[in-house]
Amino acid sequence: MTQDEMIALAKQAGFAEPERIISTDTIRCVPDLAYFAELVAEKEREVVANWIMNKGFATGHGDSIVDLLDQLEWQIEEKEREACADLCEQYGFNNHCGITTDVIATEIRARGQA
Repeated sequence: MTQDEMIALAKQAGFAEPERIISTDTIRCVPDLAYFAELVAEKEREVVANWIMNKGFATGHGDSIVDLLDQLEWQIEEKEREACADLCEQYGFNNHCGITTDVIATEIRARGQA
């Protein structure tokens, strides 16, 4: 987030004047600070959500950055499993025990459902 964006959020939260930000009247400023913190968190979440969507992933119902990252991690793991299963099917890999390609690909895909 740029400094200008942070200043705009601070003004939106009620810090219209620089001296109010430095105010010694902390009790009066606490609601403004809490609101400002919420605005910053919302902006950061928006940045992360946009990045995730631009990379072709869904954001789910992520209410926080941690929720968004958990959702992203799950989707990446799912894509990796699918890519491995597809390669297995494409190249007809069979192990030395005689297990077929279809069984191996099915087992790989099933790991995400456990």
